[in-house]
Amino acid sequence: MKPTSRLRRLAGLGSRFLIVGGVSTLVEIGVFNLLVFVWGWDVVSAKIVASLVALVNAYFGNREWTFRHRDRRGRMNELVLFILTNVACTAIGAGLVWLGVEMATGILGRTPGAIAVNAVNLVSIVIVVALRFVLYHSIVFRSPTPR
Repeated sequence: MKPTSRLRRLAGLGSRFLIVGGVSTLVEIGVFNLLVFVWGWDVVSAKIVASLVALVNAYFGNREWTFRHRDRRGRMNELVLFILTNVACTAIGAGLVWLGVEMATGILGRTPGAIAVNAVNLVSIVIVVALRFVLYHSIVFRSPTPR
């Protein structure tokens, strides 16, 4: 396969992945706000439930659209890999935010403000999204094995 056609195919895959992620983010924000501001849930419980709803949306969006042409080795196996990947990526994202805030604190000599914290969070999101794409592409929704 030519490098340009492979790059084009990968760009299409990446675009669909980002659309599913964007929709999942909107779902998470919507569910979170509904639970907190309409039904009066506490923010931690609402965050957990909203994240789980978004995770279900992301799984089906990626399984049925982004990576629909990939090997279907069994839903349970795939779902376990999907959940493990997301747990690992969430932990990495939290670790990157912690590390970034600690570094900003050391550089600034004080607790960083909202702009610095959000900048660190944005960098962690970009890194984790790229990692998630690679893991989904190579492990969770892998290509069929050649026969």
